[in-house]
Amino acid sequence: MLTPIKVVDGLTDERGHVLLQDPPFVPLLFSHAAAAWLWLGVRLWLGYQWLTAASHKLTDPAWMDGSGAAIRTYWTSALGTTPAGQPVITYDWYRAFLQMLVDNHAETWFSKLIVGGELTVGVAVLLGAGVAIAASSGLAMNFAYMLAGSASSNPILALLEIGLILAWKNAGYYGLDFFLLRRFGPRQPVVATADRG
Repeated sequence: MLTPIKVVDGLTDERGHVLLQDPPFVPLLFSHAAAAWLWLGVRLWLGYQWLTAASHKLTDPAWMDGSGAAIRTYWTSALGTTPAGQPVITYDWYRAFLQMLVDNHAETWFSKLIVGGELTVGVAVLLGAGVAIAASSGLAMNFAYMLAGSASSNPILALLEIGLILAWKNAGYYGLDFFLLRRFGPRQPVVATADRG
């Protein structure tokens, strides 16, 4: 069983180990309910981006007709080379992964998985339901796109998703997480330092 650390002088614990303090903005940004408005704005914009991406694919037969033609074209392009003759994909392990998907004709089901994933992330982030989990899923998709050589808006989306993951306690405060974290979250109370409203 872990024993709690006693802080002796505010700088060291009872064993003399130095305690590093967070800068004052860290608790405010990632734990204080006052910052929930900031994260609400991030959530709304990010959710809109994911829903827009999903809606374009939902109405495109190349994504939804079962052939997976759109994702196969994307994978084939990613497995190619740049005009300078360099591979588009930097990492051999990721190139091998995409080649395995192409060889096994995974595009027939993978295209729908991508559309469903984008749609789920967009809805969950917008509603503030499981924000950290939804943002982690979005981050995984952004990294997959970036590993395949597609920058686009992925770095910005990834940065915002990392922020939402770090702010899991207050990012969904104005959303369903207000209720979900109290019901299914940590057994220790999630501390909010401002009244909801």
